[in-house]
Amino acid sequence: MSHKRQPSDTWAHLQSQKGIDHTHEDHSEAHQVFRAQPGHGKGSGPSVGKEEVDQVAGVTSPGSTGVLYCSERATANGWTFDNDEWANFGQGAPEVGPIPGGTERPTVIDLKSMGEGINEYAPTTGVTELREAVANYYNQTYRVGMESQYTKDNVCIVPGGRAGLTRVSSVIGEVYVSYQVPEYTAYDQMLSSFKKLVPIPTSLDAADAYHLNVDKLRANIKEQGLTVVVASNPRNPTGQVIKGDELKELVQIGKNGTTIILDEFYSWYRKLTFKYEMEEGGCVSAASYVDDVNKDSIVIIDGMTKNWRLPGWRCAWVVGPKSLISALGQSGSFLDGGASHPLQVASIPLLEPSRVKQDRVALQRHFKAKRDHVLARLAKMGLAVKNKPTSTFYIWLDLSQLPSPLNSGLTFFEECLKEKVIVVPGLFFDINPSHRRNLFDSPCHHFIRLSFGPAMAELDRGLDGIERLLNKVSHAVGTHGKDIHDVVGKDLAQSE
Repeated sequence: MSHKRQPSDTWAHLQSQKGIDHTHEDHSEAHQVFRAQPGHGKGSGPSVGKEEVDQVAGVTSPGSTGVLYCSERATANGWTFDNDEWANFGQGAPEVGPIPGGTERPTVIDLKSMGEGINEYAPTTGVTELREAVANYYNQTYRVGMESQYTKDNVCIVPGGRAGLTRVSSVIGEVYVSYQVPEYTAYDQMLSSFKKLVPIPTSLDAADAYHLNVDKLRANIKEQGLTVVVASNPRNPTGQVIKGDELKELVQIGKNGTTIILDEFYSWYRKLTFKYEMEEGGCVSAASYVDDVNKDSIVIIDGMTKNWRLPGWRCAWVVGPKSLISALGQSGSFLDGGASHPLQVASIPLLEPSRVKQDRVALQRHFKAKRDHVLARLAKMGLAVKNKPTSTFYIWLDLSQLPSPLNSGLTFFEECLKEKVIVVPGLFFDINPSHRRNLFDSPCHHFIRLSFGPAMAELDRGLDGIERLLNKVSHAVGTHGKDIHDVVGKDLAQSE
């Protein structure tokens, strides 16, 4: 069934009077543009939308990830990476420059000081010194006083978070794997690529503020025979987190025969909550509740990308039992070959404890200020955010308060492009590898993800664009009496 919702009182006067049934993708130009792209057609397996002229024999498109599709559509509307007239709310990375109170940003990598061997391949499990530094970081941050401690043998360095997820996925056998909707967009391709695993979806509820309900998960494990659970915590895209006793219960599940794989890339982005239950600079990780680092089936993926704000370095890690790390080293030899040797060595001093603490505090203060600013401006526009983010740098914005067709994430995205603003439609976080169903039936259909990762000036530029869009629609419909269906979702730029 399609999700028919009524707009809020603020926007009710803009509803169409034509009685158009705008509840199926066939009636939406934005959705037809999406379906026309290679890999976005309906059906199982890698399907093709529009016919390719120059096909390569035996090659099929896997379809675009959410960020890639948004970039392609933005390019069709005139966007380029160096165009300062645009604002990118779709950005899945934090600003990378200096922030108030933070340590000095790395600007030079001295290869000469690293020795002659720096130009050689690094081991597929990573440089020993960096593995030791990562293990020490977890022990000092989360495991002080605990008998079982991480060592280098519990750490595998990988070339980015996706590579970490891919390596882990490659060593999962023929088992049922649980994931939740909405979830990080790359999980779609990951779960589609490895045919051994059987993905089992569950939906997160608004009543749970779109964060993982451990009691429901425990019941699903028993009823569905789940062997592996994959989740981001803190969660992309909803900005929510499980912590304290809830996280402890989740780790307990990993001690009882179910492997828990946690993407913890936003572990420092806590203290954004309205009630400060953690000390300033506090962070969250399942590592706090692991009893035996080599027996408990808890796998943690993190890296320099988000917390250290160095996404271009592609230096990340997987932390878990020794036996898993050995398997990941083997899979890395044929999947990716390992992370950059110089950047691994350059990452070691960035894990120094006093530096880490200073940067965590600075990051939390800076990103809380940006979050509060964006939420306040959205509220003034009449866009209420019910489940405000307590973690990450994302806002999961429910558009059902707007009239149709502007309440569709994909249509809102296309209209924002006309104002030189990039957002991410919610349907990309509906991990539905075959895109089988009517896209309007997706539980994420009415949502967009807004990132407050960029610098404040760019955030304001993007908010100005969203405000222009809403004012333009209000003026055309409310003042000039046009029907909203004649104003919104029309005359979209065509991709080449």
